[in-house]
Amino acid sequence: MRNKRILLLVEIAIFGALGYVLDFVAFKMPQGGSVSLVMIPIVLMAFRRGVGAGVLTGLLVGLLQIVTGVISVTPLSFGFVILQVILDYLVAYAMVGFAGSMRSQYVNGLQNGKTGSMISAIVIGILIASFLRYVVHVITGILFFAEFAEGNVVIYSIIYNATYMIPVFLLAAVVCSALFVAAPKLVDSKA
Repeated sequence: MRNKRILLLVEIAIFGALGYVLDFVAFKMPQGGSVSLVMIPIVLMAFRRGVGAGVLTGLLVGLLQIVTGVISVTPLSFGFVILQVILDYLVAYAMVGFAGSMRSQYVNGLQNGKTGSMISAIVIGILIASFLRYVVHVITGILFFAEFAEGNVVIYSIIYNATYMIPVFLLAAVVCSALFVAAPKLVDSKA
């Protein structure tokens, strides 16, 4: 039992570090946000080990970004900056772990040899993860980036965050679908 727990923590550390590194290969947006491959290792861990492991991996990615200073913050008072950083980095990336809510559908499709079911589970899981992350970013946009808004801050935040989250969703869905179908042993935690 102890060895399994240690293995899980090692996997979370490896996938968290990989997510952090993959976030450097990105198209950065002017007021924060980027189109990158950061979600792929988090989604992989969520499908490999479940929602809890995915959430922890996402938290680790966000924490690594915070401690290394690879973050975008607003020039507000210190207390608000801390809240913005917690939401935009810890909570937002933790939400990606909820892709694992489709894990059992993916495994079922894999066991029955139904590639279409596997891909559907992957895409729906990533859609859930992307939507939850998007909602967090929209909230932080409304609360902390209002000075950049031209017009209604809610509409601005919804549109601005969609400009990078839609491509992130599409990129993660395509890459994870191809990867998980071609190499299903990546998702098998017993392999």
